[in-house]
Amino acid sequence: MKLLLLFSFIACLLVAATNAASNLVCYYDSSSYTREGLGKMLTPDLEIALQFCSHLVYGYAGIRGDNYQAHSLNENLDVYKHQYAEVTALKRKYPHLKVLLSVGGDHDIDVDHPNKYIELLEGDKVKQTGFVQSVYSLVKNYGFDGLDLAYQFPRNKPRKVHGELGTAWKSLKKIFTGDFVVDPQAALHKEQFTAFVRYVKDSLRADGFLLSLTVLPNVNSTWYFDIPSLNGLVDFVNLGTFDFLTPARNPEEADFTAPLYEPESQNRQPHLNAEFQVNYWLQQGFPASKLNLGVASYGNAWKLTAETGPDGTPVVRHTVGAGPEGLQSQKPGLLSYPEVCSKLENPQNQYLKGNDSPLRRVTDPTKRYGNYAYRPVEGAVTEGIWISYDDPESASNKASYVRSKNLGGVALFDLSYDDFRGLCNGDKYPLLRAIKYRL
Repeated sequence: MKLLLLFSFIACLLVAATNAASNLVCYYDSSSYTREGLGKMLTPDLEIALQFCSHLVYGYAGIRGDNYQAHSLNENLDVYKHQYAEVTALKRKYPHLKVLLSVGGDHDIDVDHPNKYIELLEGDKVKQTGFVQSVYSLVKNYGFDGLDLAYQFPRNKPRKVHGELGTAWKSLKKIFTGDFVVDPQAALHKEQFTAFVRYVKDSLRADGFLLSLTVLPNVNSTWYFDIPSLNGLVDFVNLGTFDFLTPARNPEEADFTAPLYEPESQNRQPHLNAEFQVNYWLQQGFPASKLNLGVASYGNAWKLTAETGPDGTPVVRHTVGAGPEGLQSQKPGLLSYPEVCSKLENPQNQYLKGNDSPLRRVTDPTKRYGNYAYRPVEGAVTEGIWISYDDPESASNKASYVRSKNLGGVALFDLSYDDFRGLCNGDKYPLLRAIKYRL
């Protein structure tokens, strides 16, 4: 009898070990294929990562503003150059891999129809049927294993870090002006989104297609997600627990953009950290095993001023928005991990001066907030810059957090911003590898 109990106990441990932190969801932004220079990521570059990924989320498809049908945002690449088919065909070489098509993200920009995602929820069954049938065709015809909804909801309004008096005033102002309300019909849209997800799931169910949900950064989960109802409809959820602050949203001050826990000083907003976001979903009854923690493979960069001063300790005041774009990322205020790495002190730049001089790297011994690097303004010839980012060590720390919470795994946003060329130290995909090894 004792032997039987021992075997049962060991079996339970093996099952738990198998189920815990088994997901490594890799986002692939296909627009990286069209970048110029070192940022151009081709299929052979992508393939190197697939030995580590359990799921590949291919981005991005969008929604047509006139008829609400799903469509590729780059048909020349995805359809006519066969990138859809080329990527899904990699499953033959990596049979463990599941490839999902993602709709939305931050990529479906439509100035003529800026509210089309909300309009689709509010629309009649004809509009939603057009979307469901068209997205099912994309998934089915191009060999995807399922669909990811990176739905575009209105974002939280950015807020500054305030002292006690400032916070009290903002709370009072909110009561009288509704300053923080970005969607007065959020309760209705939450109900409509649940019904919409159920309709999408029903269309995918017969073929056994997966359905995942990506919660984009700064989308308020309390407003838009009926979490207990979604539990039975989606296979897993990827939380965008990064970009809590960005140079675009918070041009006048810089801070940790993806902390695990709430920093304990300066009275920061309590929800701008991964722990708060994860705990909210768990407290609403969502299974930990279906929840994946998002990690960004890029840093956010602010431009400093002489008024900022020489001390880079966050919160950093008197910034003036986005730092210069990098050669790889080609986006102001956003630097891929290898771009960040190249700005830290190394044999190539340790003796350089001015704007080519290395940044001061400040690590996080507490493993709670992440790293930052900066260079203050020095005279008229050296521009100041401040960057918040994750490196392999801090990404590994987040994987440890995932294990400690028994979460489903990690979602890496995005492969094309990891060091897929091995420029930093010769290892390709150092962030991805660090996460995988710790999981």
